[in-house]
Amino acid sequence: MTTSFDLKSFEKDLEETLEAGRIAFTGLYKNELNSLSGLSKTEIDAITPGITDLQKYEELITVVKAASQANLDQAALKEQILKLGDVAVTIARCVPSLAKIL
Repeated sequence: MTTSFDLKSFEKDLEETLEAGRIAFTGLYKNELNSLSGLSKTEIDAITPGITDLQKYEELITVVKAASQANLDQAALKEQILKLGDVAVTIARCVPSLAKIL
């Protein structure tokens, strides 16, 4: 079974995703996102080496992006980070402004 690729739909989705990313990186938690994005693989691996760290790191960035886009208050962001578990909390604590709310 062959499916056709809808380039127009793809471009629309991509445009929306890029706009959402732009909004997140200029939103309430832009500094936190920039700091998280600046963490090296070595820094992340130092927390607990393994693939889990990178998965939790990506989840953490996703949560902070969403919080930034939605202008969530710090209590709501804290709750979302805590839901990700200990590894994500440890990574978040590498960013001083996130460490303060945890």
